[in-house]
Amino acid sequence: MNLQGVLEDGLEAAGAPHRADRDHDLLEALRCHEPMAAERLATRYGERACRLARRITGNGQDAEEVVQDAFWTVVRKIDSFRGESAFGSWLYRIVTNASYQKLRGRQSRRDELSLGDVLPLFDERGCHAAPVADWSPRADDPSIRVELRAALTAVIDELPAAYRTVLVLRDVEGRSNAEIAEMLGLSLCVVKTRAHRARLFLRKRLDAFMVTIARPPRVSQEREGTS
Repeated sequence: MNLQGVLEDGLEAAGAPHRADRDHDLLEALRCHEPMAAERLATRYGERACRLARRITGNGQDAEEVVQDAFWTVVRKIDSFRGESAFGSWLYRIVTNASYQKLRGRQSRRDELSLGDVLPLFDERGCHAAPVADWSPRADDPSIRVELRAALTAVIDELPAAYRTVLVLRDVEGRSNAEIAEMLGLSLCVVKTRAHRARLFLRKRLDAFMVTIARPPRVSQEREGTS
């Protein structure tokens, strides 16, 4: 299932890379401390940065605070940008870390996902306790698109901060494992483990959702029985 497609319906990804020369004028304005530089930064990157922050924090108000803090950090630390990566990538790294810290500070739930959280249930014989159906082809069904997006957003919100951040960056923003490891200061192995467990968690929760919407309404069944 394409998480970006379900969540965005064709909108441009917030983390889409930008050519370095596209931001040359903005960089010069920031480095020269021009009066309108901060406003130009917000105009060019505000919407996409806020979308990224909202996906990680799951909260519009938190996302706005994160972006304001991140942009202020960019303005203050612009001289530390060496051009080794695209300016947009550097900025999104700051937004990502600020979002992650905001989410960690707000969450009171546990920080880890156990195998019991992500694996299907098995009976005493070692068999699946419930039928396992492949519902992935239905993910592109326009008739359930809105419901699926709402369910997916709710499930992502259940994830602990560390797993949620990795999942959003990997499967929604399309970042590589190596980029995520660098952004968050993690090992490649940890990033892969968190992404894998987060996907399993989503799959387990969405299995129940898809089974629910696949059942015919009880009213319809009763009418058929009386006709």
